[in-house]
Amino acid sequence: MITPQIDYQALFAVTPSPYLVLDPHLVVVEVNEAYLRATGRTRDELVGRYIFDVHPDNPADPEADGVRNLTASLQRVLHSKKPDTMAVQKYDVPISGRPGVFRAKWWSPINTPVLGPDGKVAWIIHRVEDMTEFVLTRPPHTGPEDPCADRAAVEAELYSRAQELQRLNEELREAHHRERRTALTLQESMLHSPDLAGHRDIAVRYMPAARSLNVCGDWYDVVDLTEDRFTVAVGDVVGHGLEAAAVMGMLRSTLSAAVRALQEPGTAMDVVSLYARTCDGALATTAVQAVIDTRHRRITYTSAGHLPPVLSRPDGSTVLLDQATDPPLGVPFGHAPRPEATLPYAPDDTLVLYTDGLVERRDEDIDAGLHRLTDTLARHARTSPEQLADTLLTRLGVADGGRDDIALIVVRL
Repeated sequence: MITPQIDYQALFAVTPSPYLVLDPHLVVVEVNEAYLRATGRTRDELVGRYIFDVHPDNPADPEADGVRNLTASLQRVLHSKKPDTMAVQKYDVPISGRPGVFRAKWWSPINTPVLGPDGKVAWIIHRVEDMTEFVLTRPPHTGPEDPCADRAAVEAELYSRAQELQRLNEELREAHHRERRTALTLQESMLHSPDLAGHRDIAVRYMPAARSLNVCGDWYDVVDLTEDRFTVAVGDVVGHGLEAAAVMGMLRSTLSAAVRALQEPGTAMDVVSLYARTCDGALATTAVQAVIDTRHRRITYTSAGHLPPVLSRPDGSTVLLDQATDPPLGVPFGHAPRPEATLPYAPDDTLVLYTDGLVERRDEDIDAGLHRLTDTLARHARTSPEQLADTLLTRLGVADGGRDDIALIVVRL
């Protein structure tokens, strides 16, 4: 059976709902016949022009807010890459051939992004339904006993409520934006790692869980110990949000101070584990730390219940660092020192530390995620640390965020 080719341009032109297509700069690039009929405009008046040049607010209406509301919606689409449905809007349209004269119009708009191959917004489809007749049409004679009066009152109430809902949504968005900005500033200050700037062959990534406040309980750290020894670490506090981030900040600072004083990862982790027993919300935190000796080309590591780091070699082989694992922080496990393990590395090997959000998925065994990780490392063993970090996030399906927080360190040795 041969599938007939579809002329999508002709299909778009005769679609009964009014449609306008914008580019990311909000310039009109296409319009269908239904939109031209609804607005009384011509293609020449619209295509190739900035949308708010052809659709300004009515200067005769001091309460006109169509430009402000539509701008906010389109910006949300550009940033979120998700559709945005607006409440019914009073947005008057200019009358062709009569400069400064507007026709009263009410619309129900929906703005939908179209993503390009690079994942960015390439176009925005602006679809509207003309609600003018619904809003303006009222029964001519309505008395107290006329049932049409109740219908008119309901219609007016629905429109009023829609406008009020839009106003409240705008206030909530602004409040959420301020809260996220504050939380992000807090998180960045707690994750500040001064020694990282001296390591051009280390890439780090920090990604809070999708729909979070942009803060989380995961962390990474890079600490210089001596001229030829430095340490890298990641950790994962149970939970999300500001409480988990506060606990993360305390544990990260403690581990950073402990390893500077004690120089050995196992002893430093023991100190942090003792502290975790006295810190609310710290119990069952997992962490892994590795000390890298560049003179002797060896890695000494210890893990507190954390997923194993991976050492990737240029030939595509990988090694899981899983020989020195004890229970999470704060969990008693006897009086023996926390174990350490040491292994050699060669020039151009790559060490990767990560938290479980990178590999763990609810609908599969953790080994499947670890296999994806090692397979990606094997295929991209010679990629630069920065490119490799982005490749890992993309290939493991979390480039735009996942269900859980993610901290990632890629070290080219």
